[in-house]
Amino acid sequence: METNAKIERVAILGSGNLAEALATALAANDLSPVAIISRNEERGRKVASLARSTWYPKAEDAPEADLYLISVSDRAVEEVAGGLHLSADRIVAHTAGCVSIDALKTHPRRAVFYPLQTFTKGRRVDFREIPIFTEGNTEEVERCIAEFARRISLSVTHASGERRRKIHLAGVFANNFANHMFALGEEVMRSAGLDFDLLKPIIRETAAKACDAESPVKVQTGPAVRGDRGSMERHLELIDDPNIKEIYIKTSQNIWEISKKI
Repeated sequence: METNAKIERVAILGSGNLAEALATALAANDLSPVAIISRNEERGRKVASLARSTWYPKAEDAPEADLYLISVSDRAVEEVAGGLHLSADRIVAHTAGCVSIDALKTHPRRAVFYPLQTFTKGRRVDFREIPIFTEGNTEEVERCIAEFARRISLSVTHASGERRRKIHLAGVFANNFANHMFALGEEVMRSAGLDFDLLKPIIRETAAKACDAESPVKVQTGPAVRGDRGSMERHLELIDDPNIKEIYIKTSQNIWEISKKI
C-alpha cells in the first residue's frame, strides 16, 4: 500500500461478535474483506460466508491487504499483532476501546478503529449509525483510518488514549450495567411468577426517554430521586441477597446525590 493511498483491501483477524458485524457491514458497503483470518474454522467460515469472503487460518495464507483489523479479545490483541509479519507499509489496527495503540508497537503504521456499540452474533446493526473512534500513530495513518471509517459510518471522531478509555467506560455504564439491571428486574418478576416480557415496555420507554432528553439526569424518576424512603425500605425488605441489597442502596443514594445537583 502506497503512503497516502486509499484503503481498499481489508483483512479481519477474528471471528467473534464484532468481527461478524464489521465483516457484514463492509460487505454491505461494497468493501467485502479479502480475508477472514481466524483459528476457529467453524466461526471463521461462517463470518466469511456472511461477508462474501474467504476464511484463512493464518495471515500468511491470505491475500495481502491494505488494512489488517484485529478484532479479538482485549487480552489477545498484542499477541495477535506480534504474530503478524507484514511489509512496513501495511496498516494494522485493533478495535478495542480499552487497549492502547502501543499494543501494536511491532508495526510502523498502526491505528485504532473503535465502534461504540454492543454486538451479538446473528444480530444485524446499522453501522451508519454507530460512532467510530479512530487513532493513528501518525497524521497520515490517522487520515487513512478516518477516511476508511467514514465509508461505513456517519459519525467518526478522533479519540486517543485516555479519552477512548473514558468512552469505553461510558459504554460499560450505559450498556453492560444497564443490561445487568434489566436482568435483576427479570429475576424479581420471575420471583413474582411473572414473565420478563411485562418489563419490556418500561425498558423501551426508559431508553427512548433518555435518548430524547437533553440529559438522562433530567428525566430520572422513581423513589430515589423523590427521596421516598418508605418505598425504598419496603423494597429492601423484599431483597434477600445482600449483594443485590447493596446495589439497591448504593444506586439509590447515588441517584439522590446527583438529583440534588440539578
